[in-house]
Amino acid sequence: MPARRFSNEPAFVLHRYDWSESSLILEVFTRHHGRTALVAKGAKKPSSNFRPVLLPLQPLHLTWTQSDAGTGEIHTLKGAEWVGGHIMPTGEALLSGYYINELLLRLLARDDPHPGLFDLNRQVVQVLASGHEGTIAPALRAFELLLLRDVGFLPELNAQTLTLSPLQPEALYVLVAEGGLRTHNAQDRTGLAGSVWLQLHDSLSTDAPFTATLRLCAEMPPEQRNALQGQLRALLHYHCGVKTLRTRQMLVDIQSL
Repeated sequence: MPARRFSNEPAFVLHRYDWSESSLILEVFTRHHGRTALVAKGAKKPSSNFRPVLLPLQPLHLTWTQSDAGTGEIHTLKGAEWVGGHIMPTGEALLSGYYINELLLRLLARDDPHPGLFDLNRQVVQVLASGHEGTIAPALRAFELLLLRDVGFLPELNAQTLTLSPLQPEALYVLVAEGGLRTHNAQDRTGLAGSVWLQLHDSLSTDAPFTATLRLCAEMPPEQRNALQGQLRALLHYHCGVKTLRTRQMLVDIQSL
């Protein structure tokens, strides 16, 4: 049976590691085929056409042939083309991009398409690459919310999850892994007012949810944005099965120098 070929597929490289002295294994996120593993033979050679192209946080078009074993296996990369559109993020924006890649690696199963999430990833990488001051944290919060919603881990934010009771604008609520959105109690470190959760619900429901949610997070007072960050981080760590993500710890270590 001839190998199946996929051509000019929009993709981002999430992670790469050595396979041999001259080749790489790539974990890529593609628009129509989801997360896929590819071997780039000879990619480490100075003369390889792959060498300057297979970079993280860059929009690519990839061509590969599927192995005889089918999905879930490592396939062979045949072509890679840089699409262009933005420069590589630097500094904190670069680490934030690696953080996004780590979330996608941990939360997405292989060969499970998420075209909407792929488009979201492209949007947030463009924001990170723009270098505009003050946009990184709001972009990450918007991405985290939309990622959690896309993979089914975010409850509706306009009602308490277990009782379906409407939120009271002045009351405090917390988002927890086992119980969804519930009333704040004395044991909770932080909470957000019902009015904030309702605003987030509305922004996520628009035709342009990333832009609307980014703008809302950018306009939040610092204490609200910090409270949201803490609750989203705890929820993501729970579903990723870790206490701290590697990229998050790296950023904390650098900031402490």
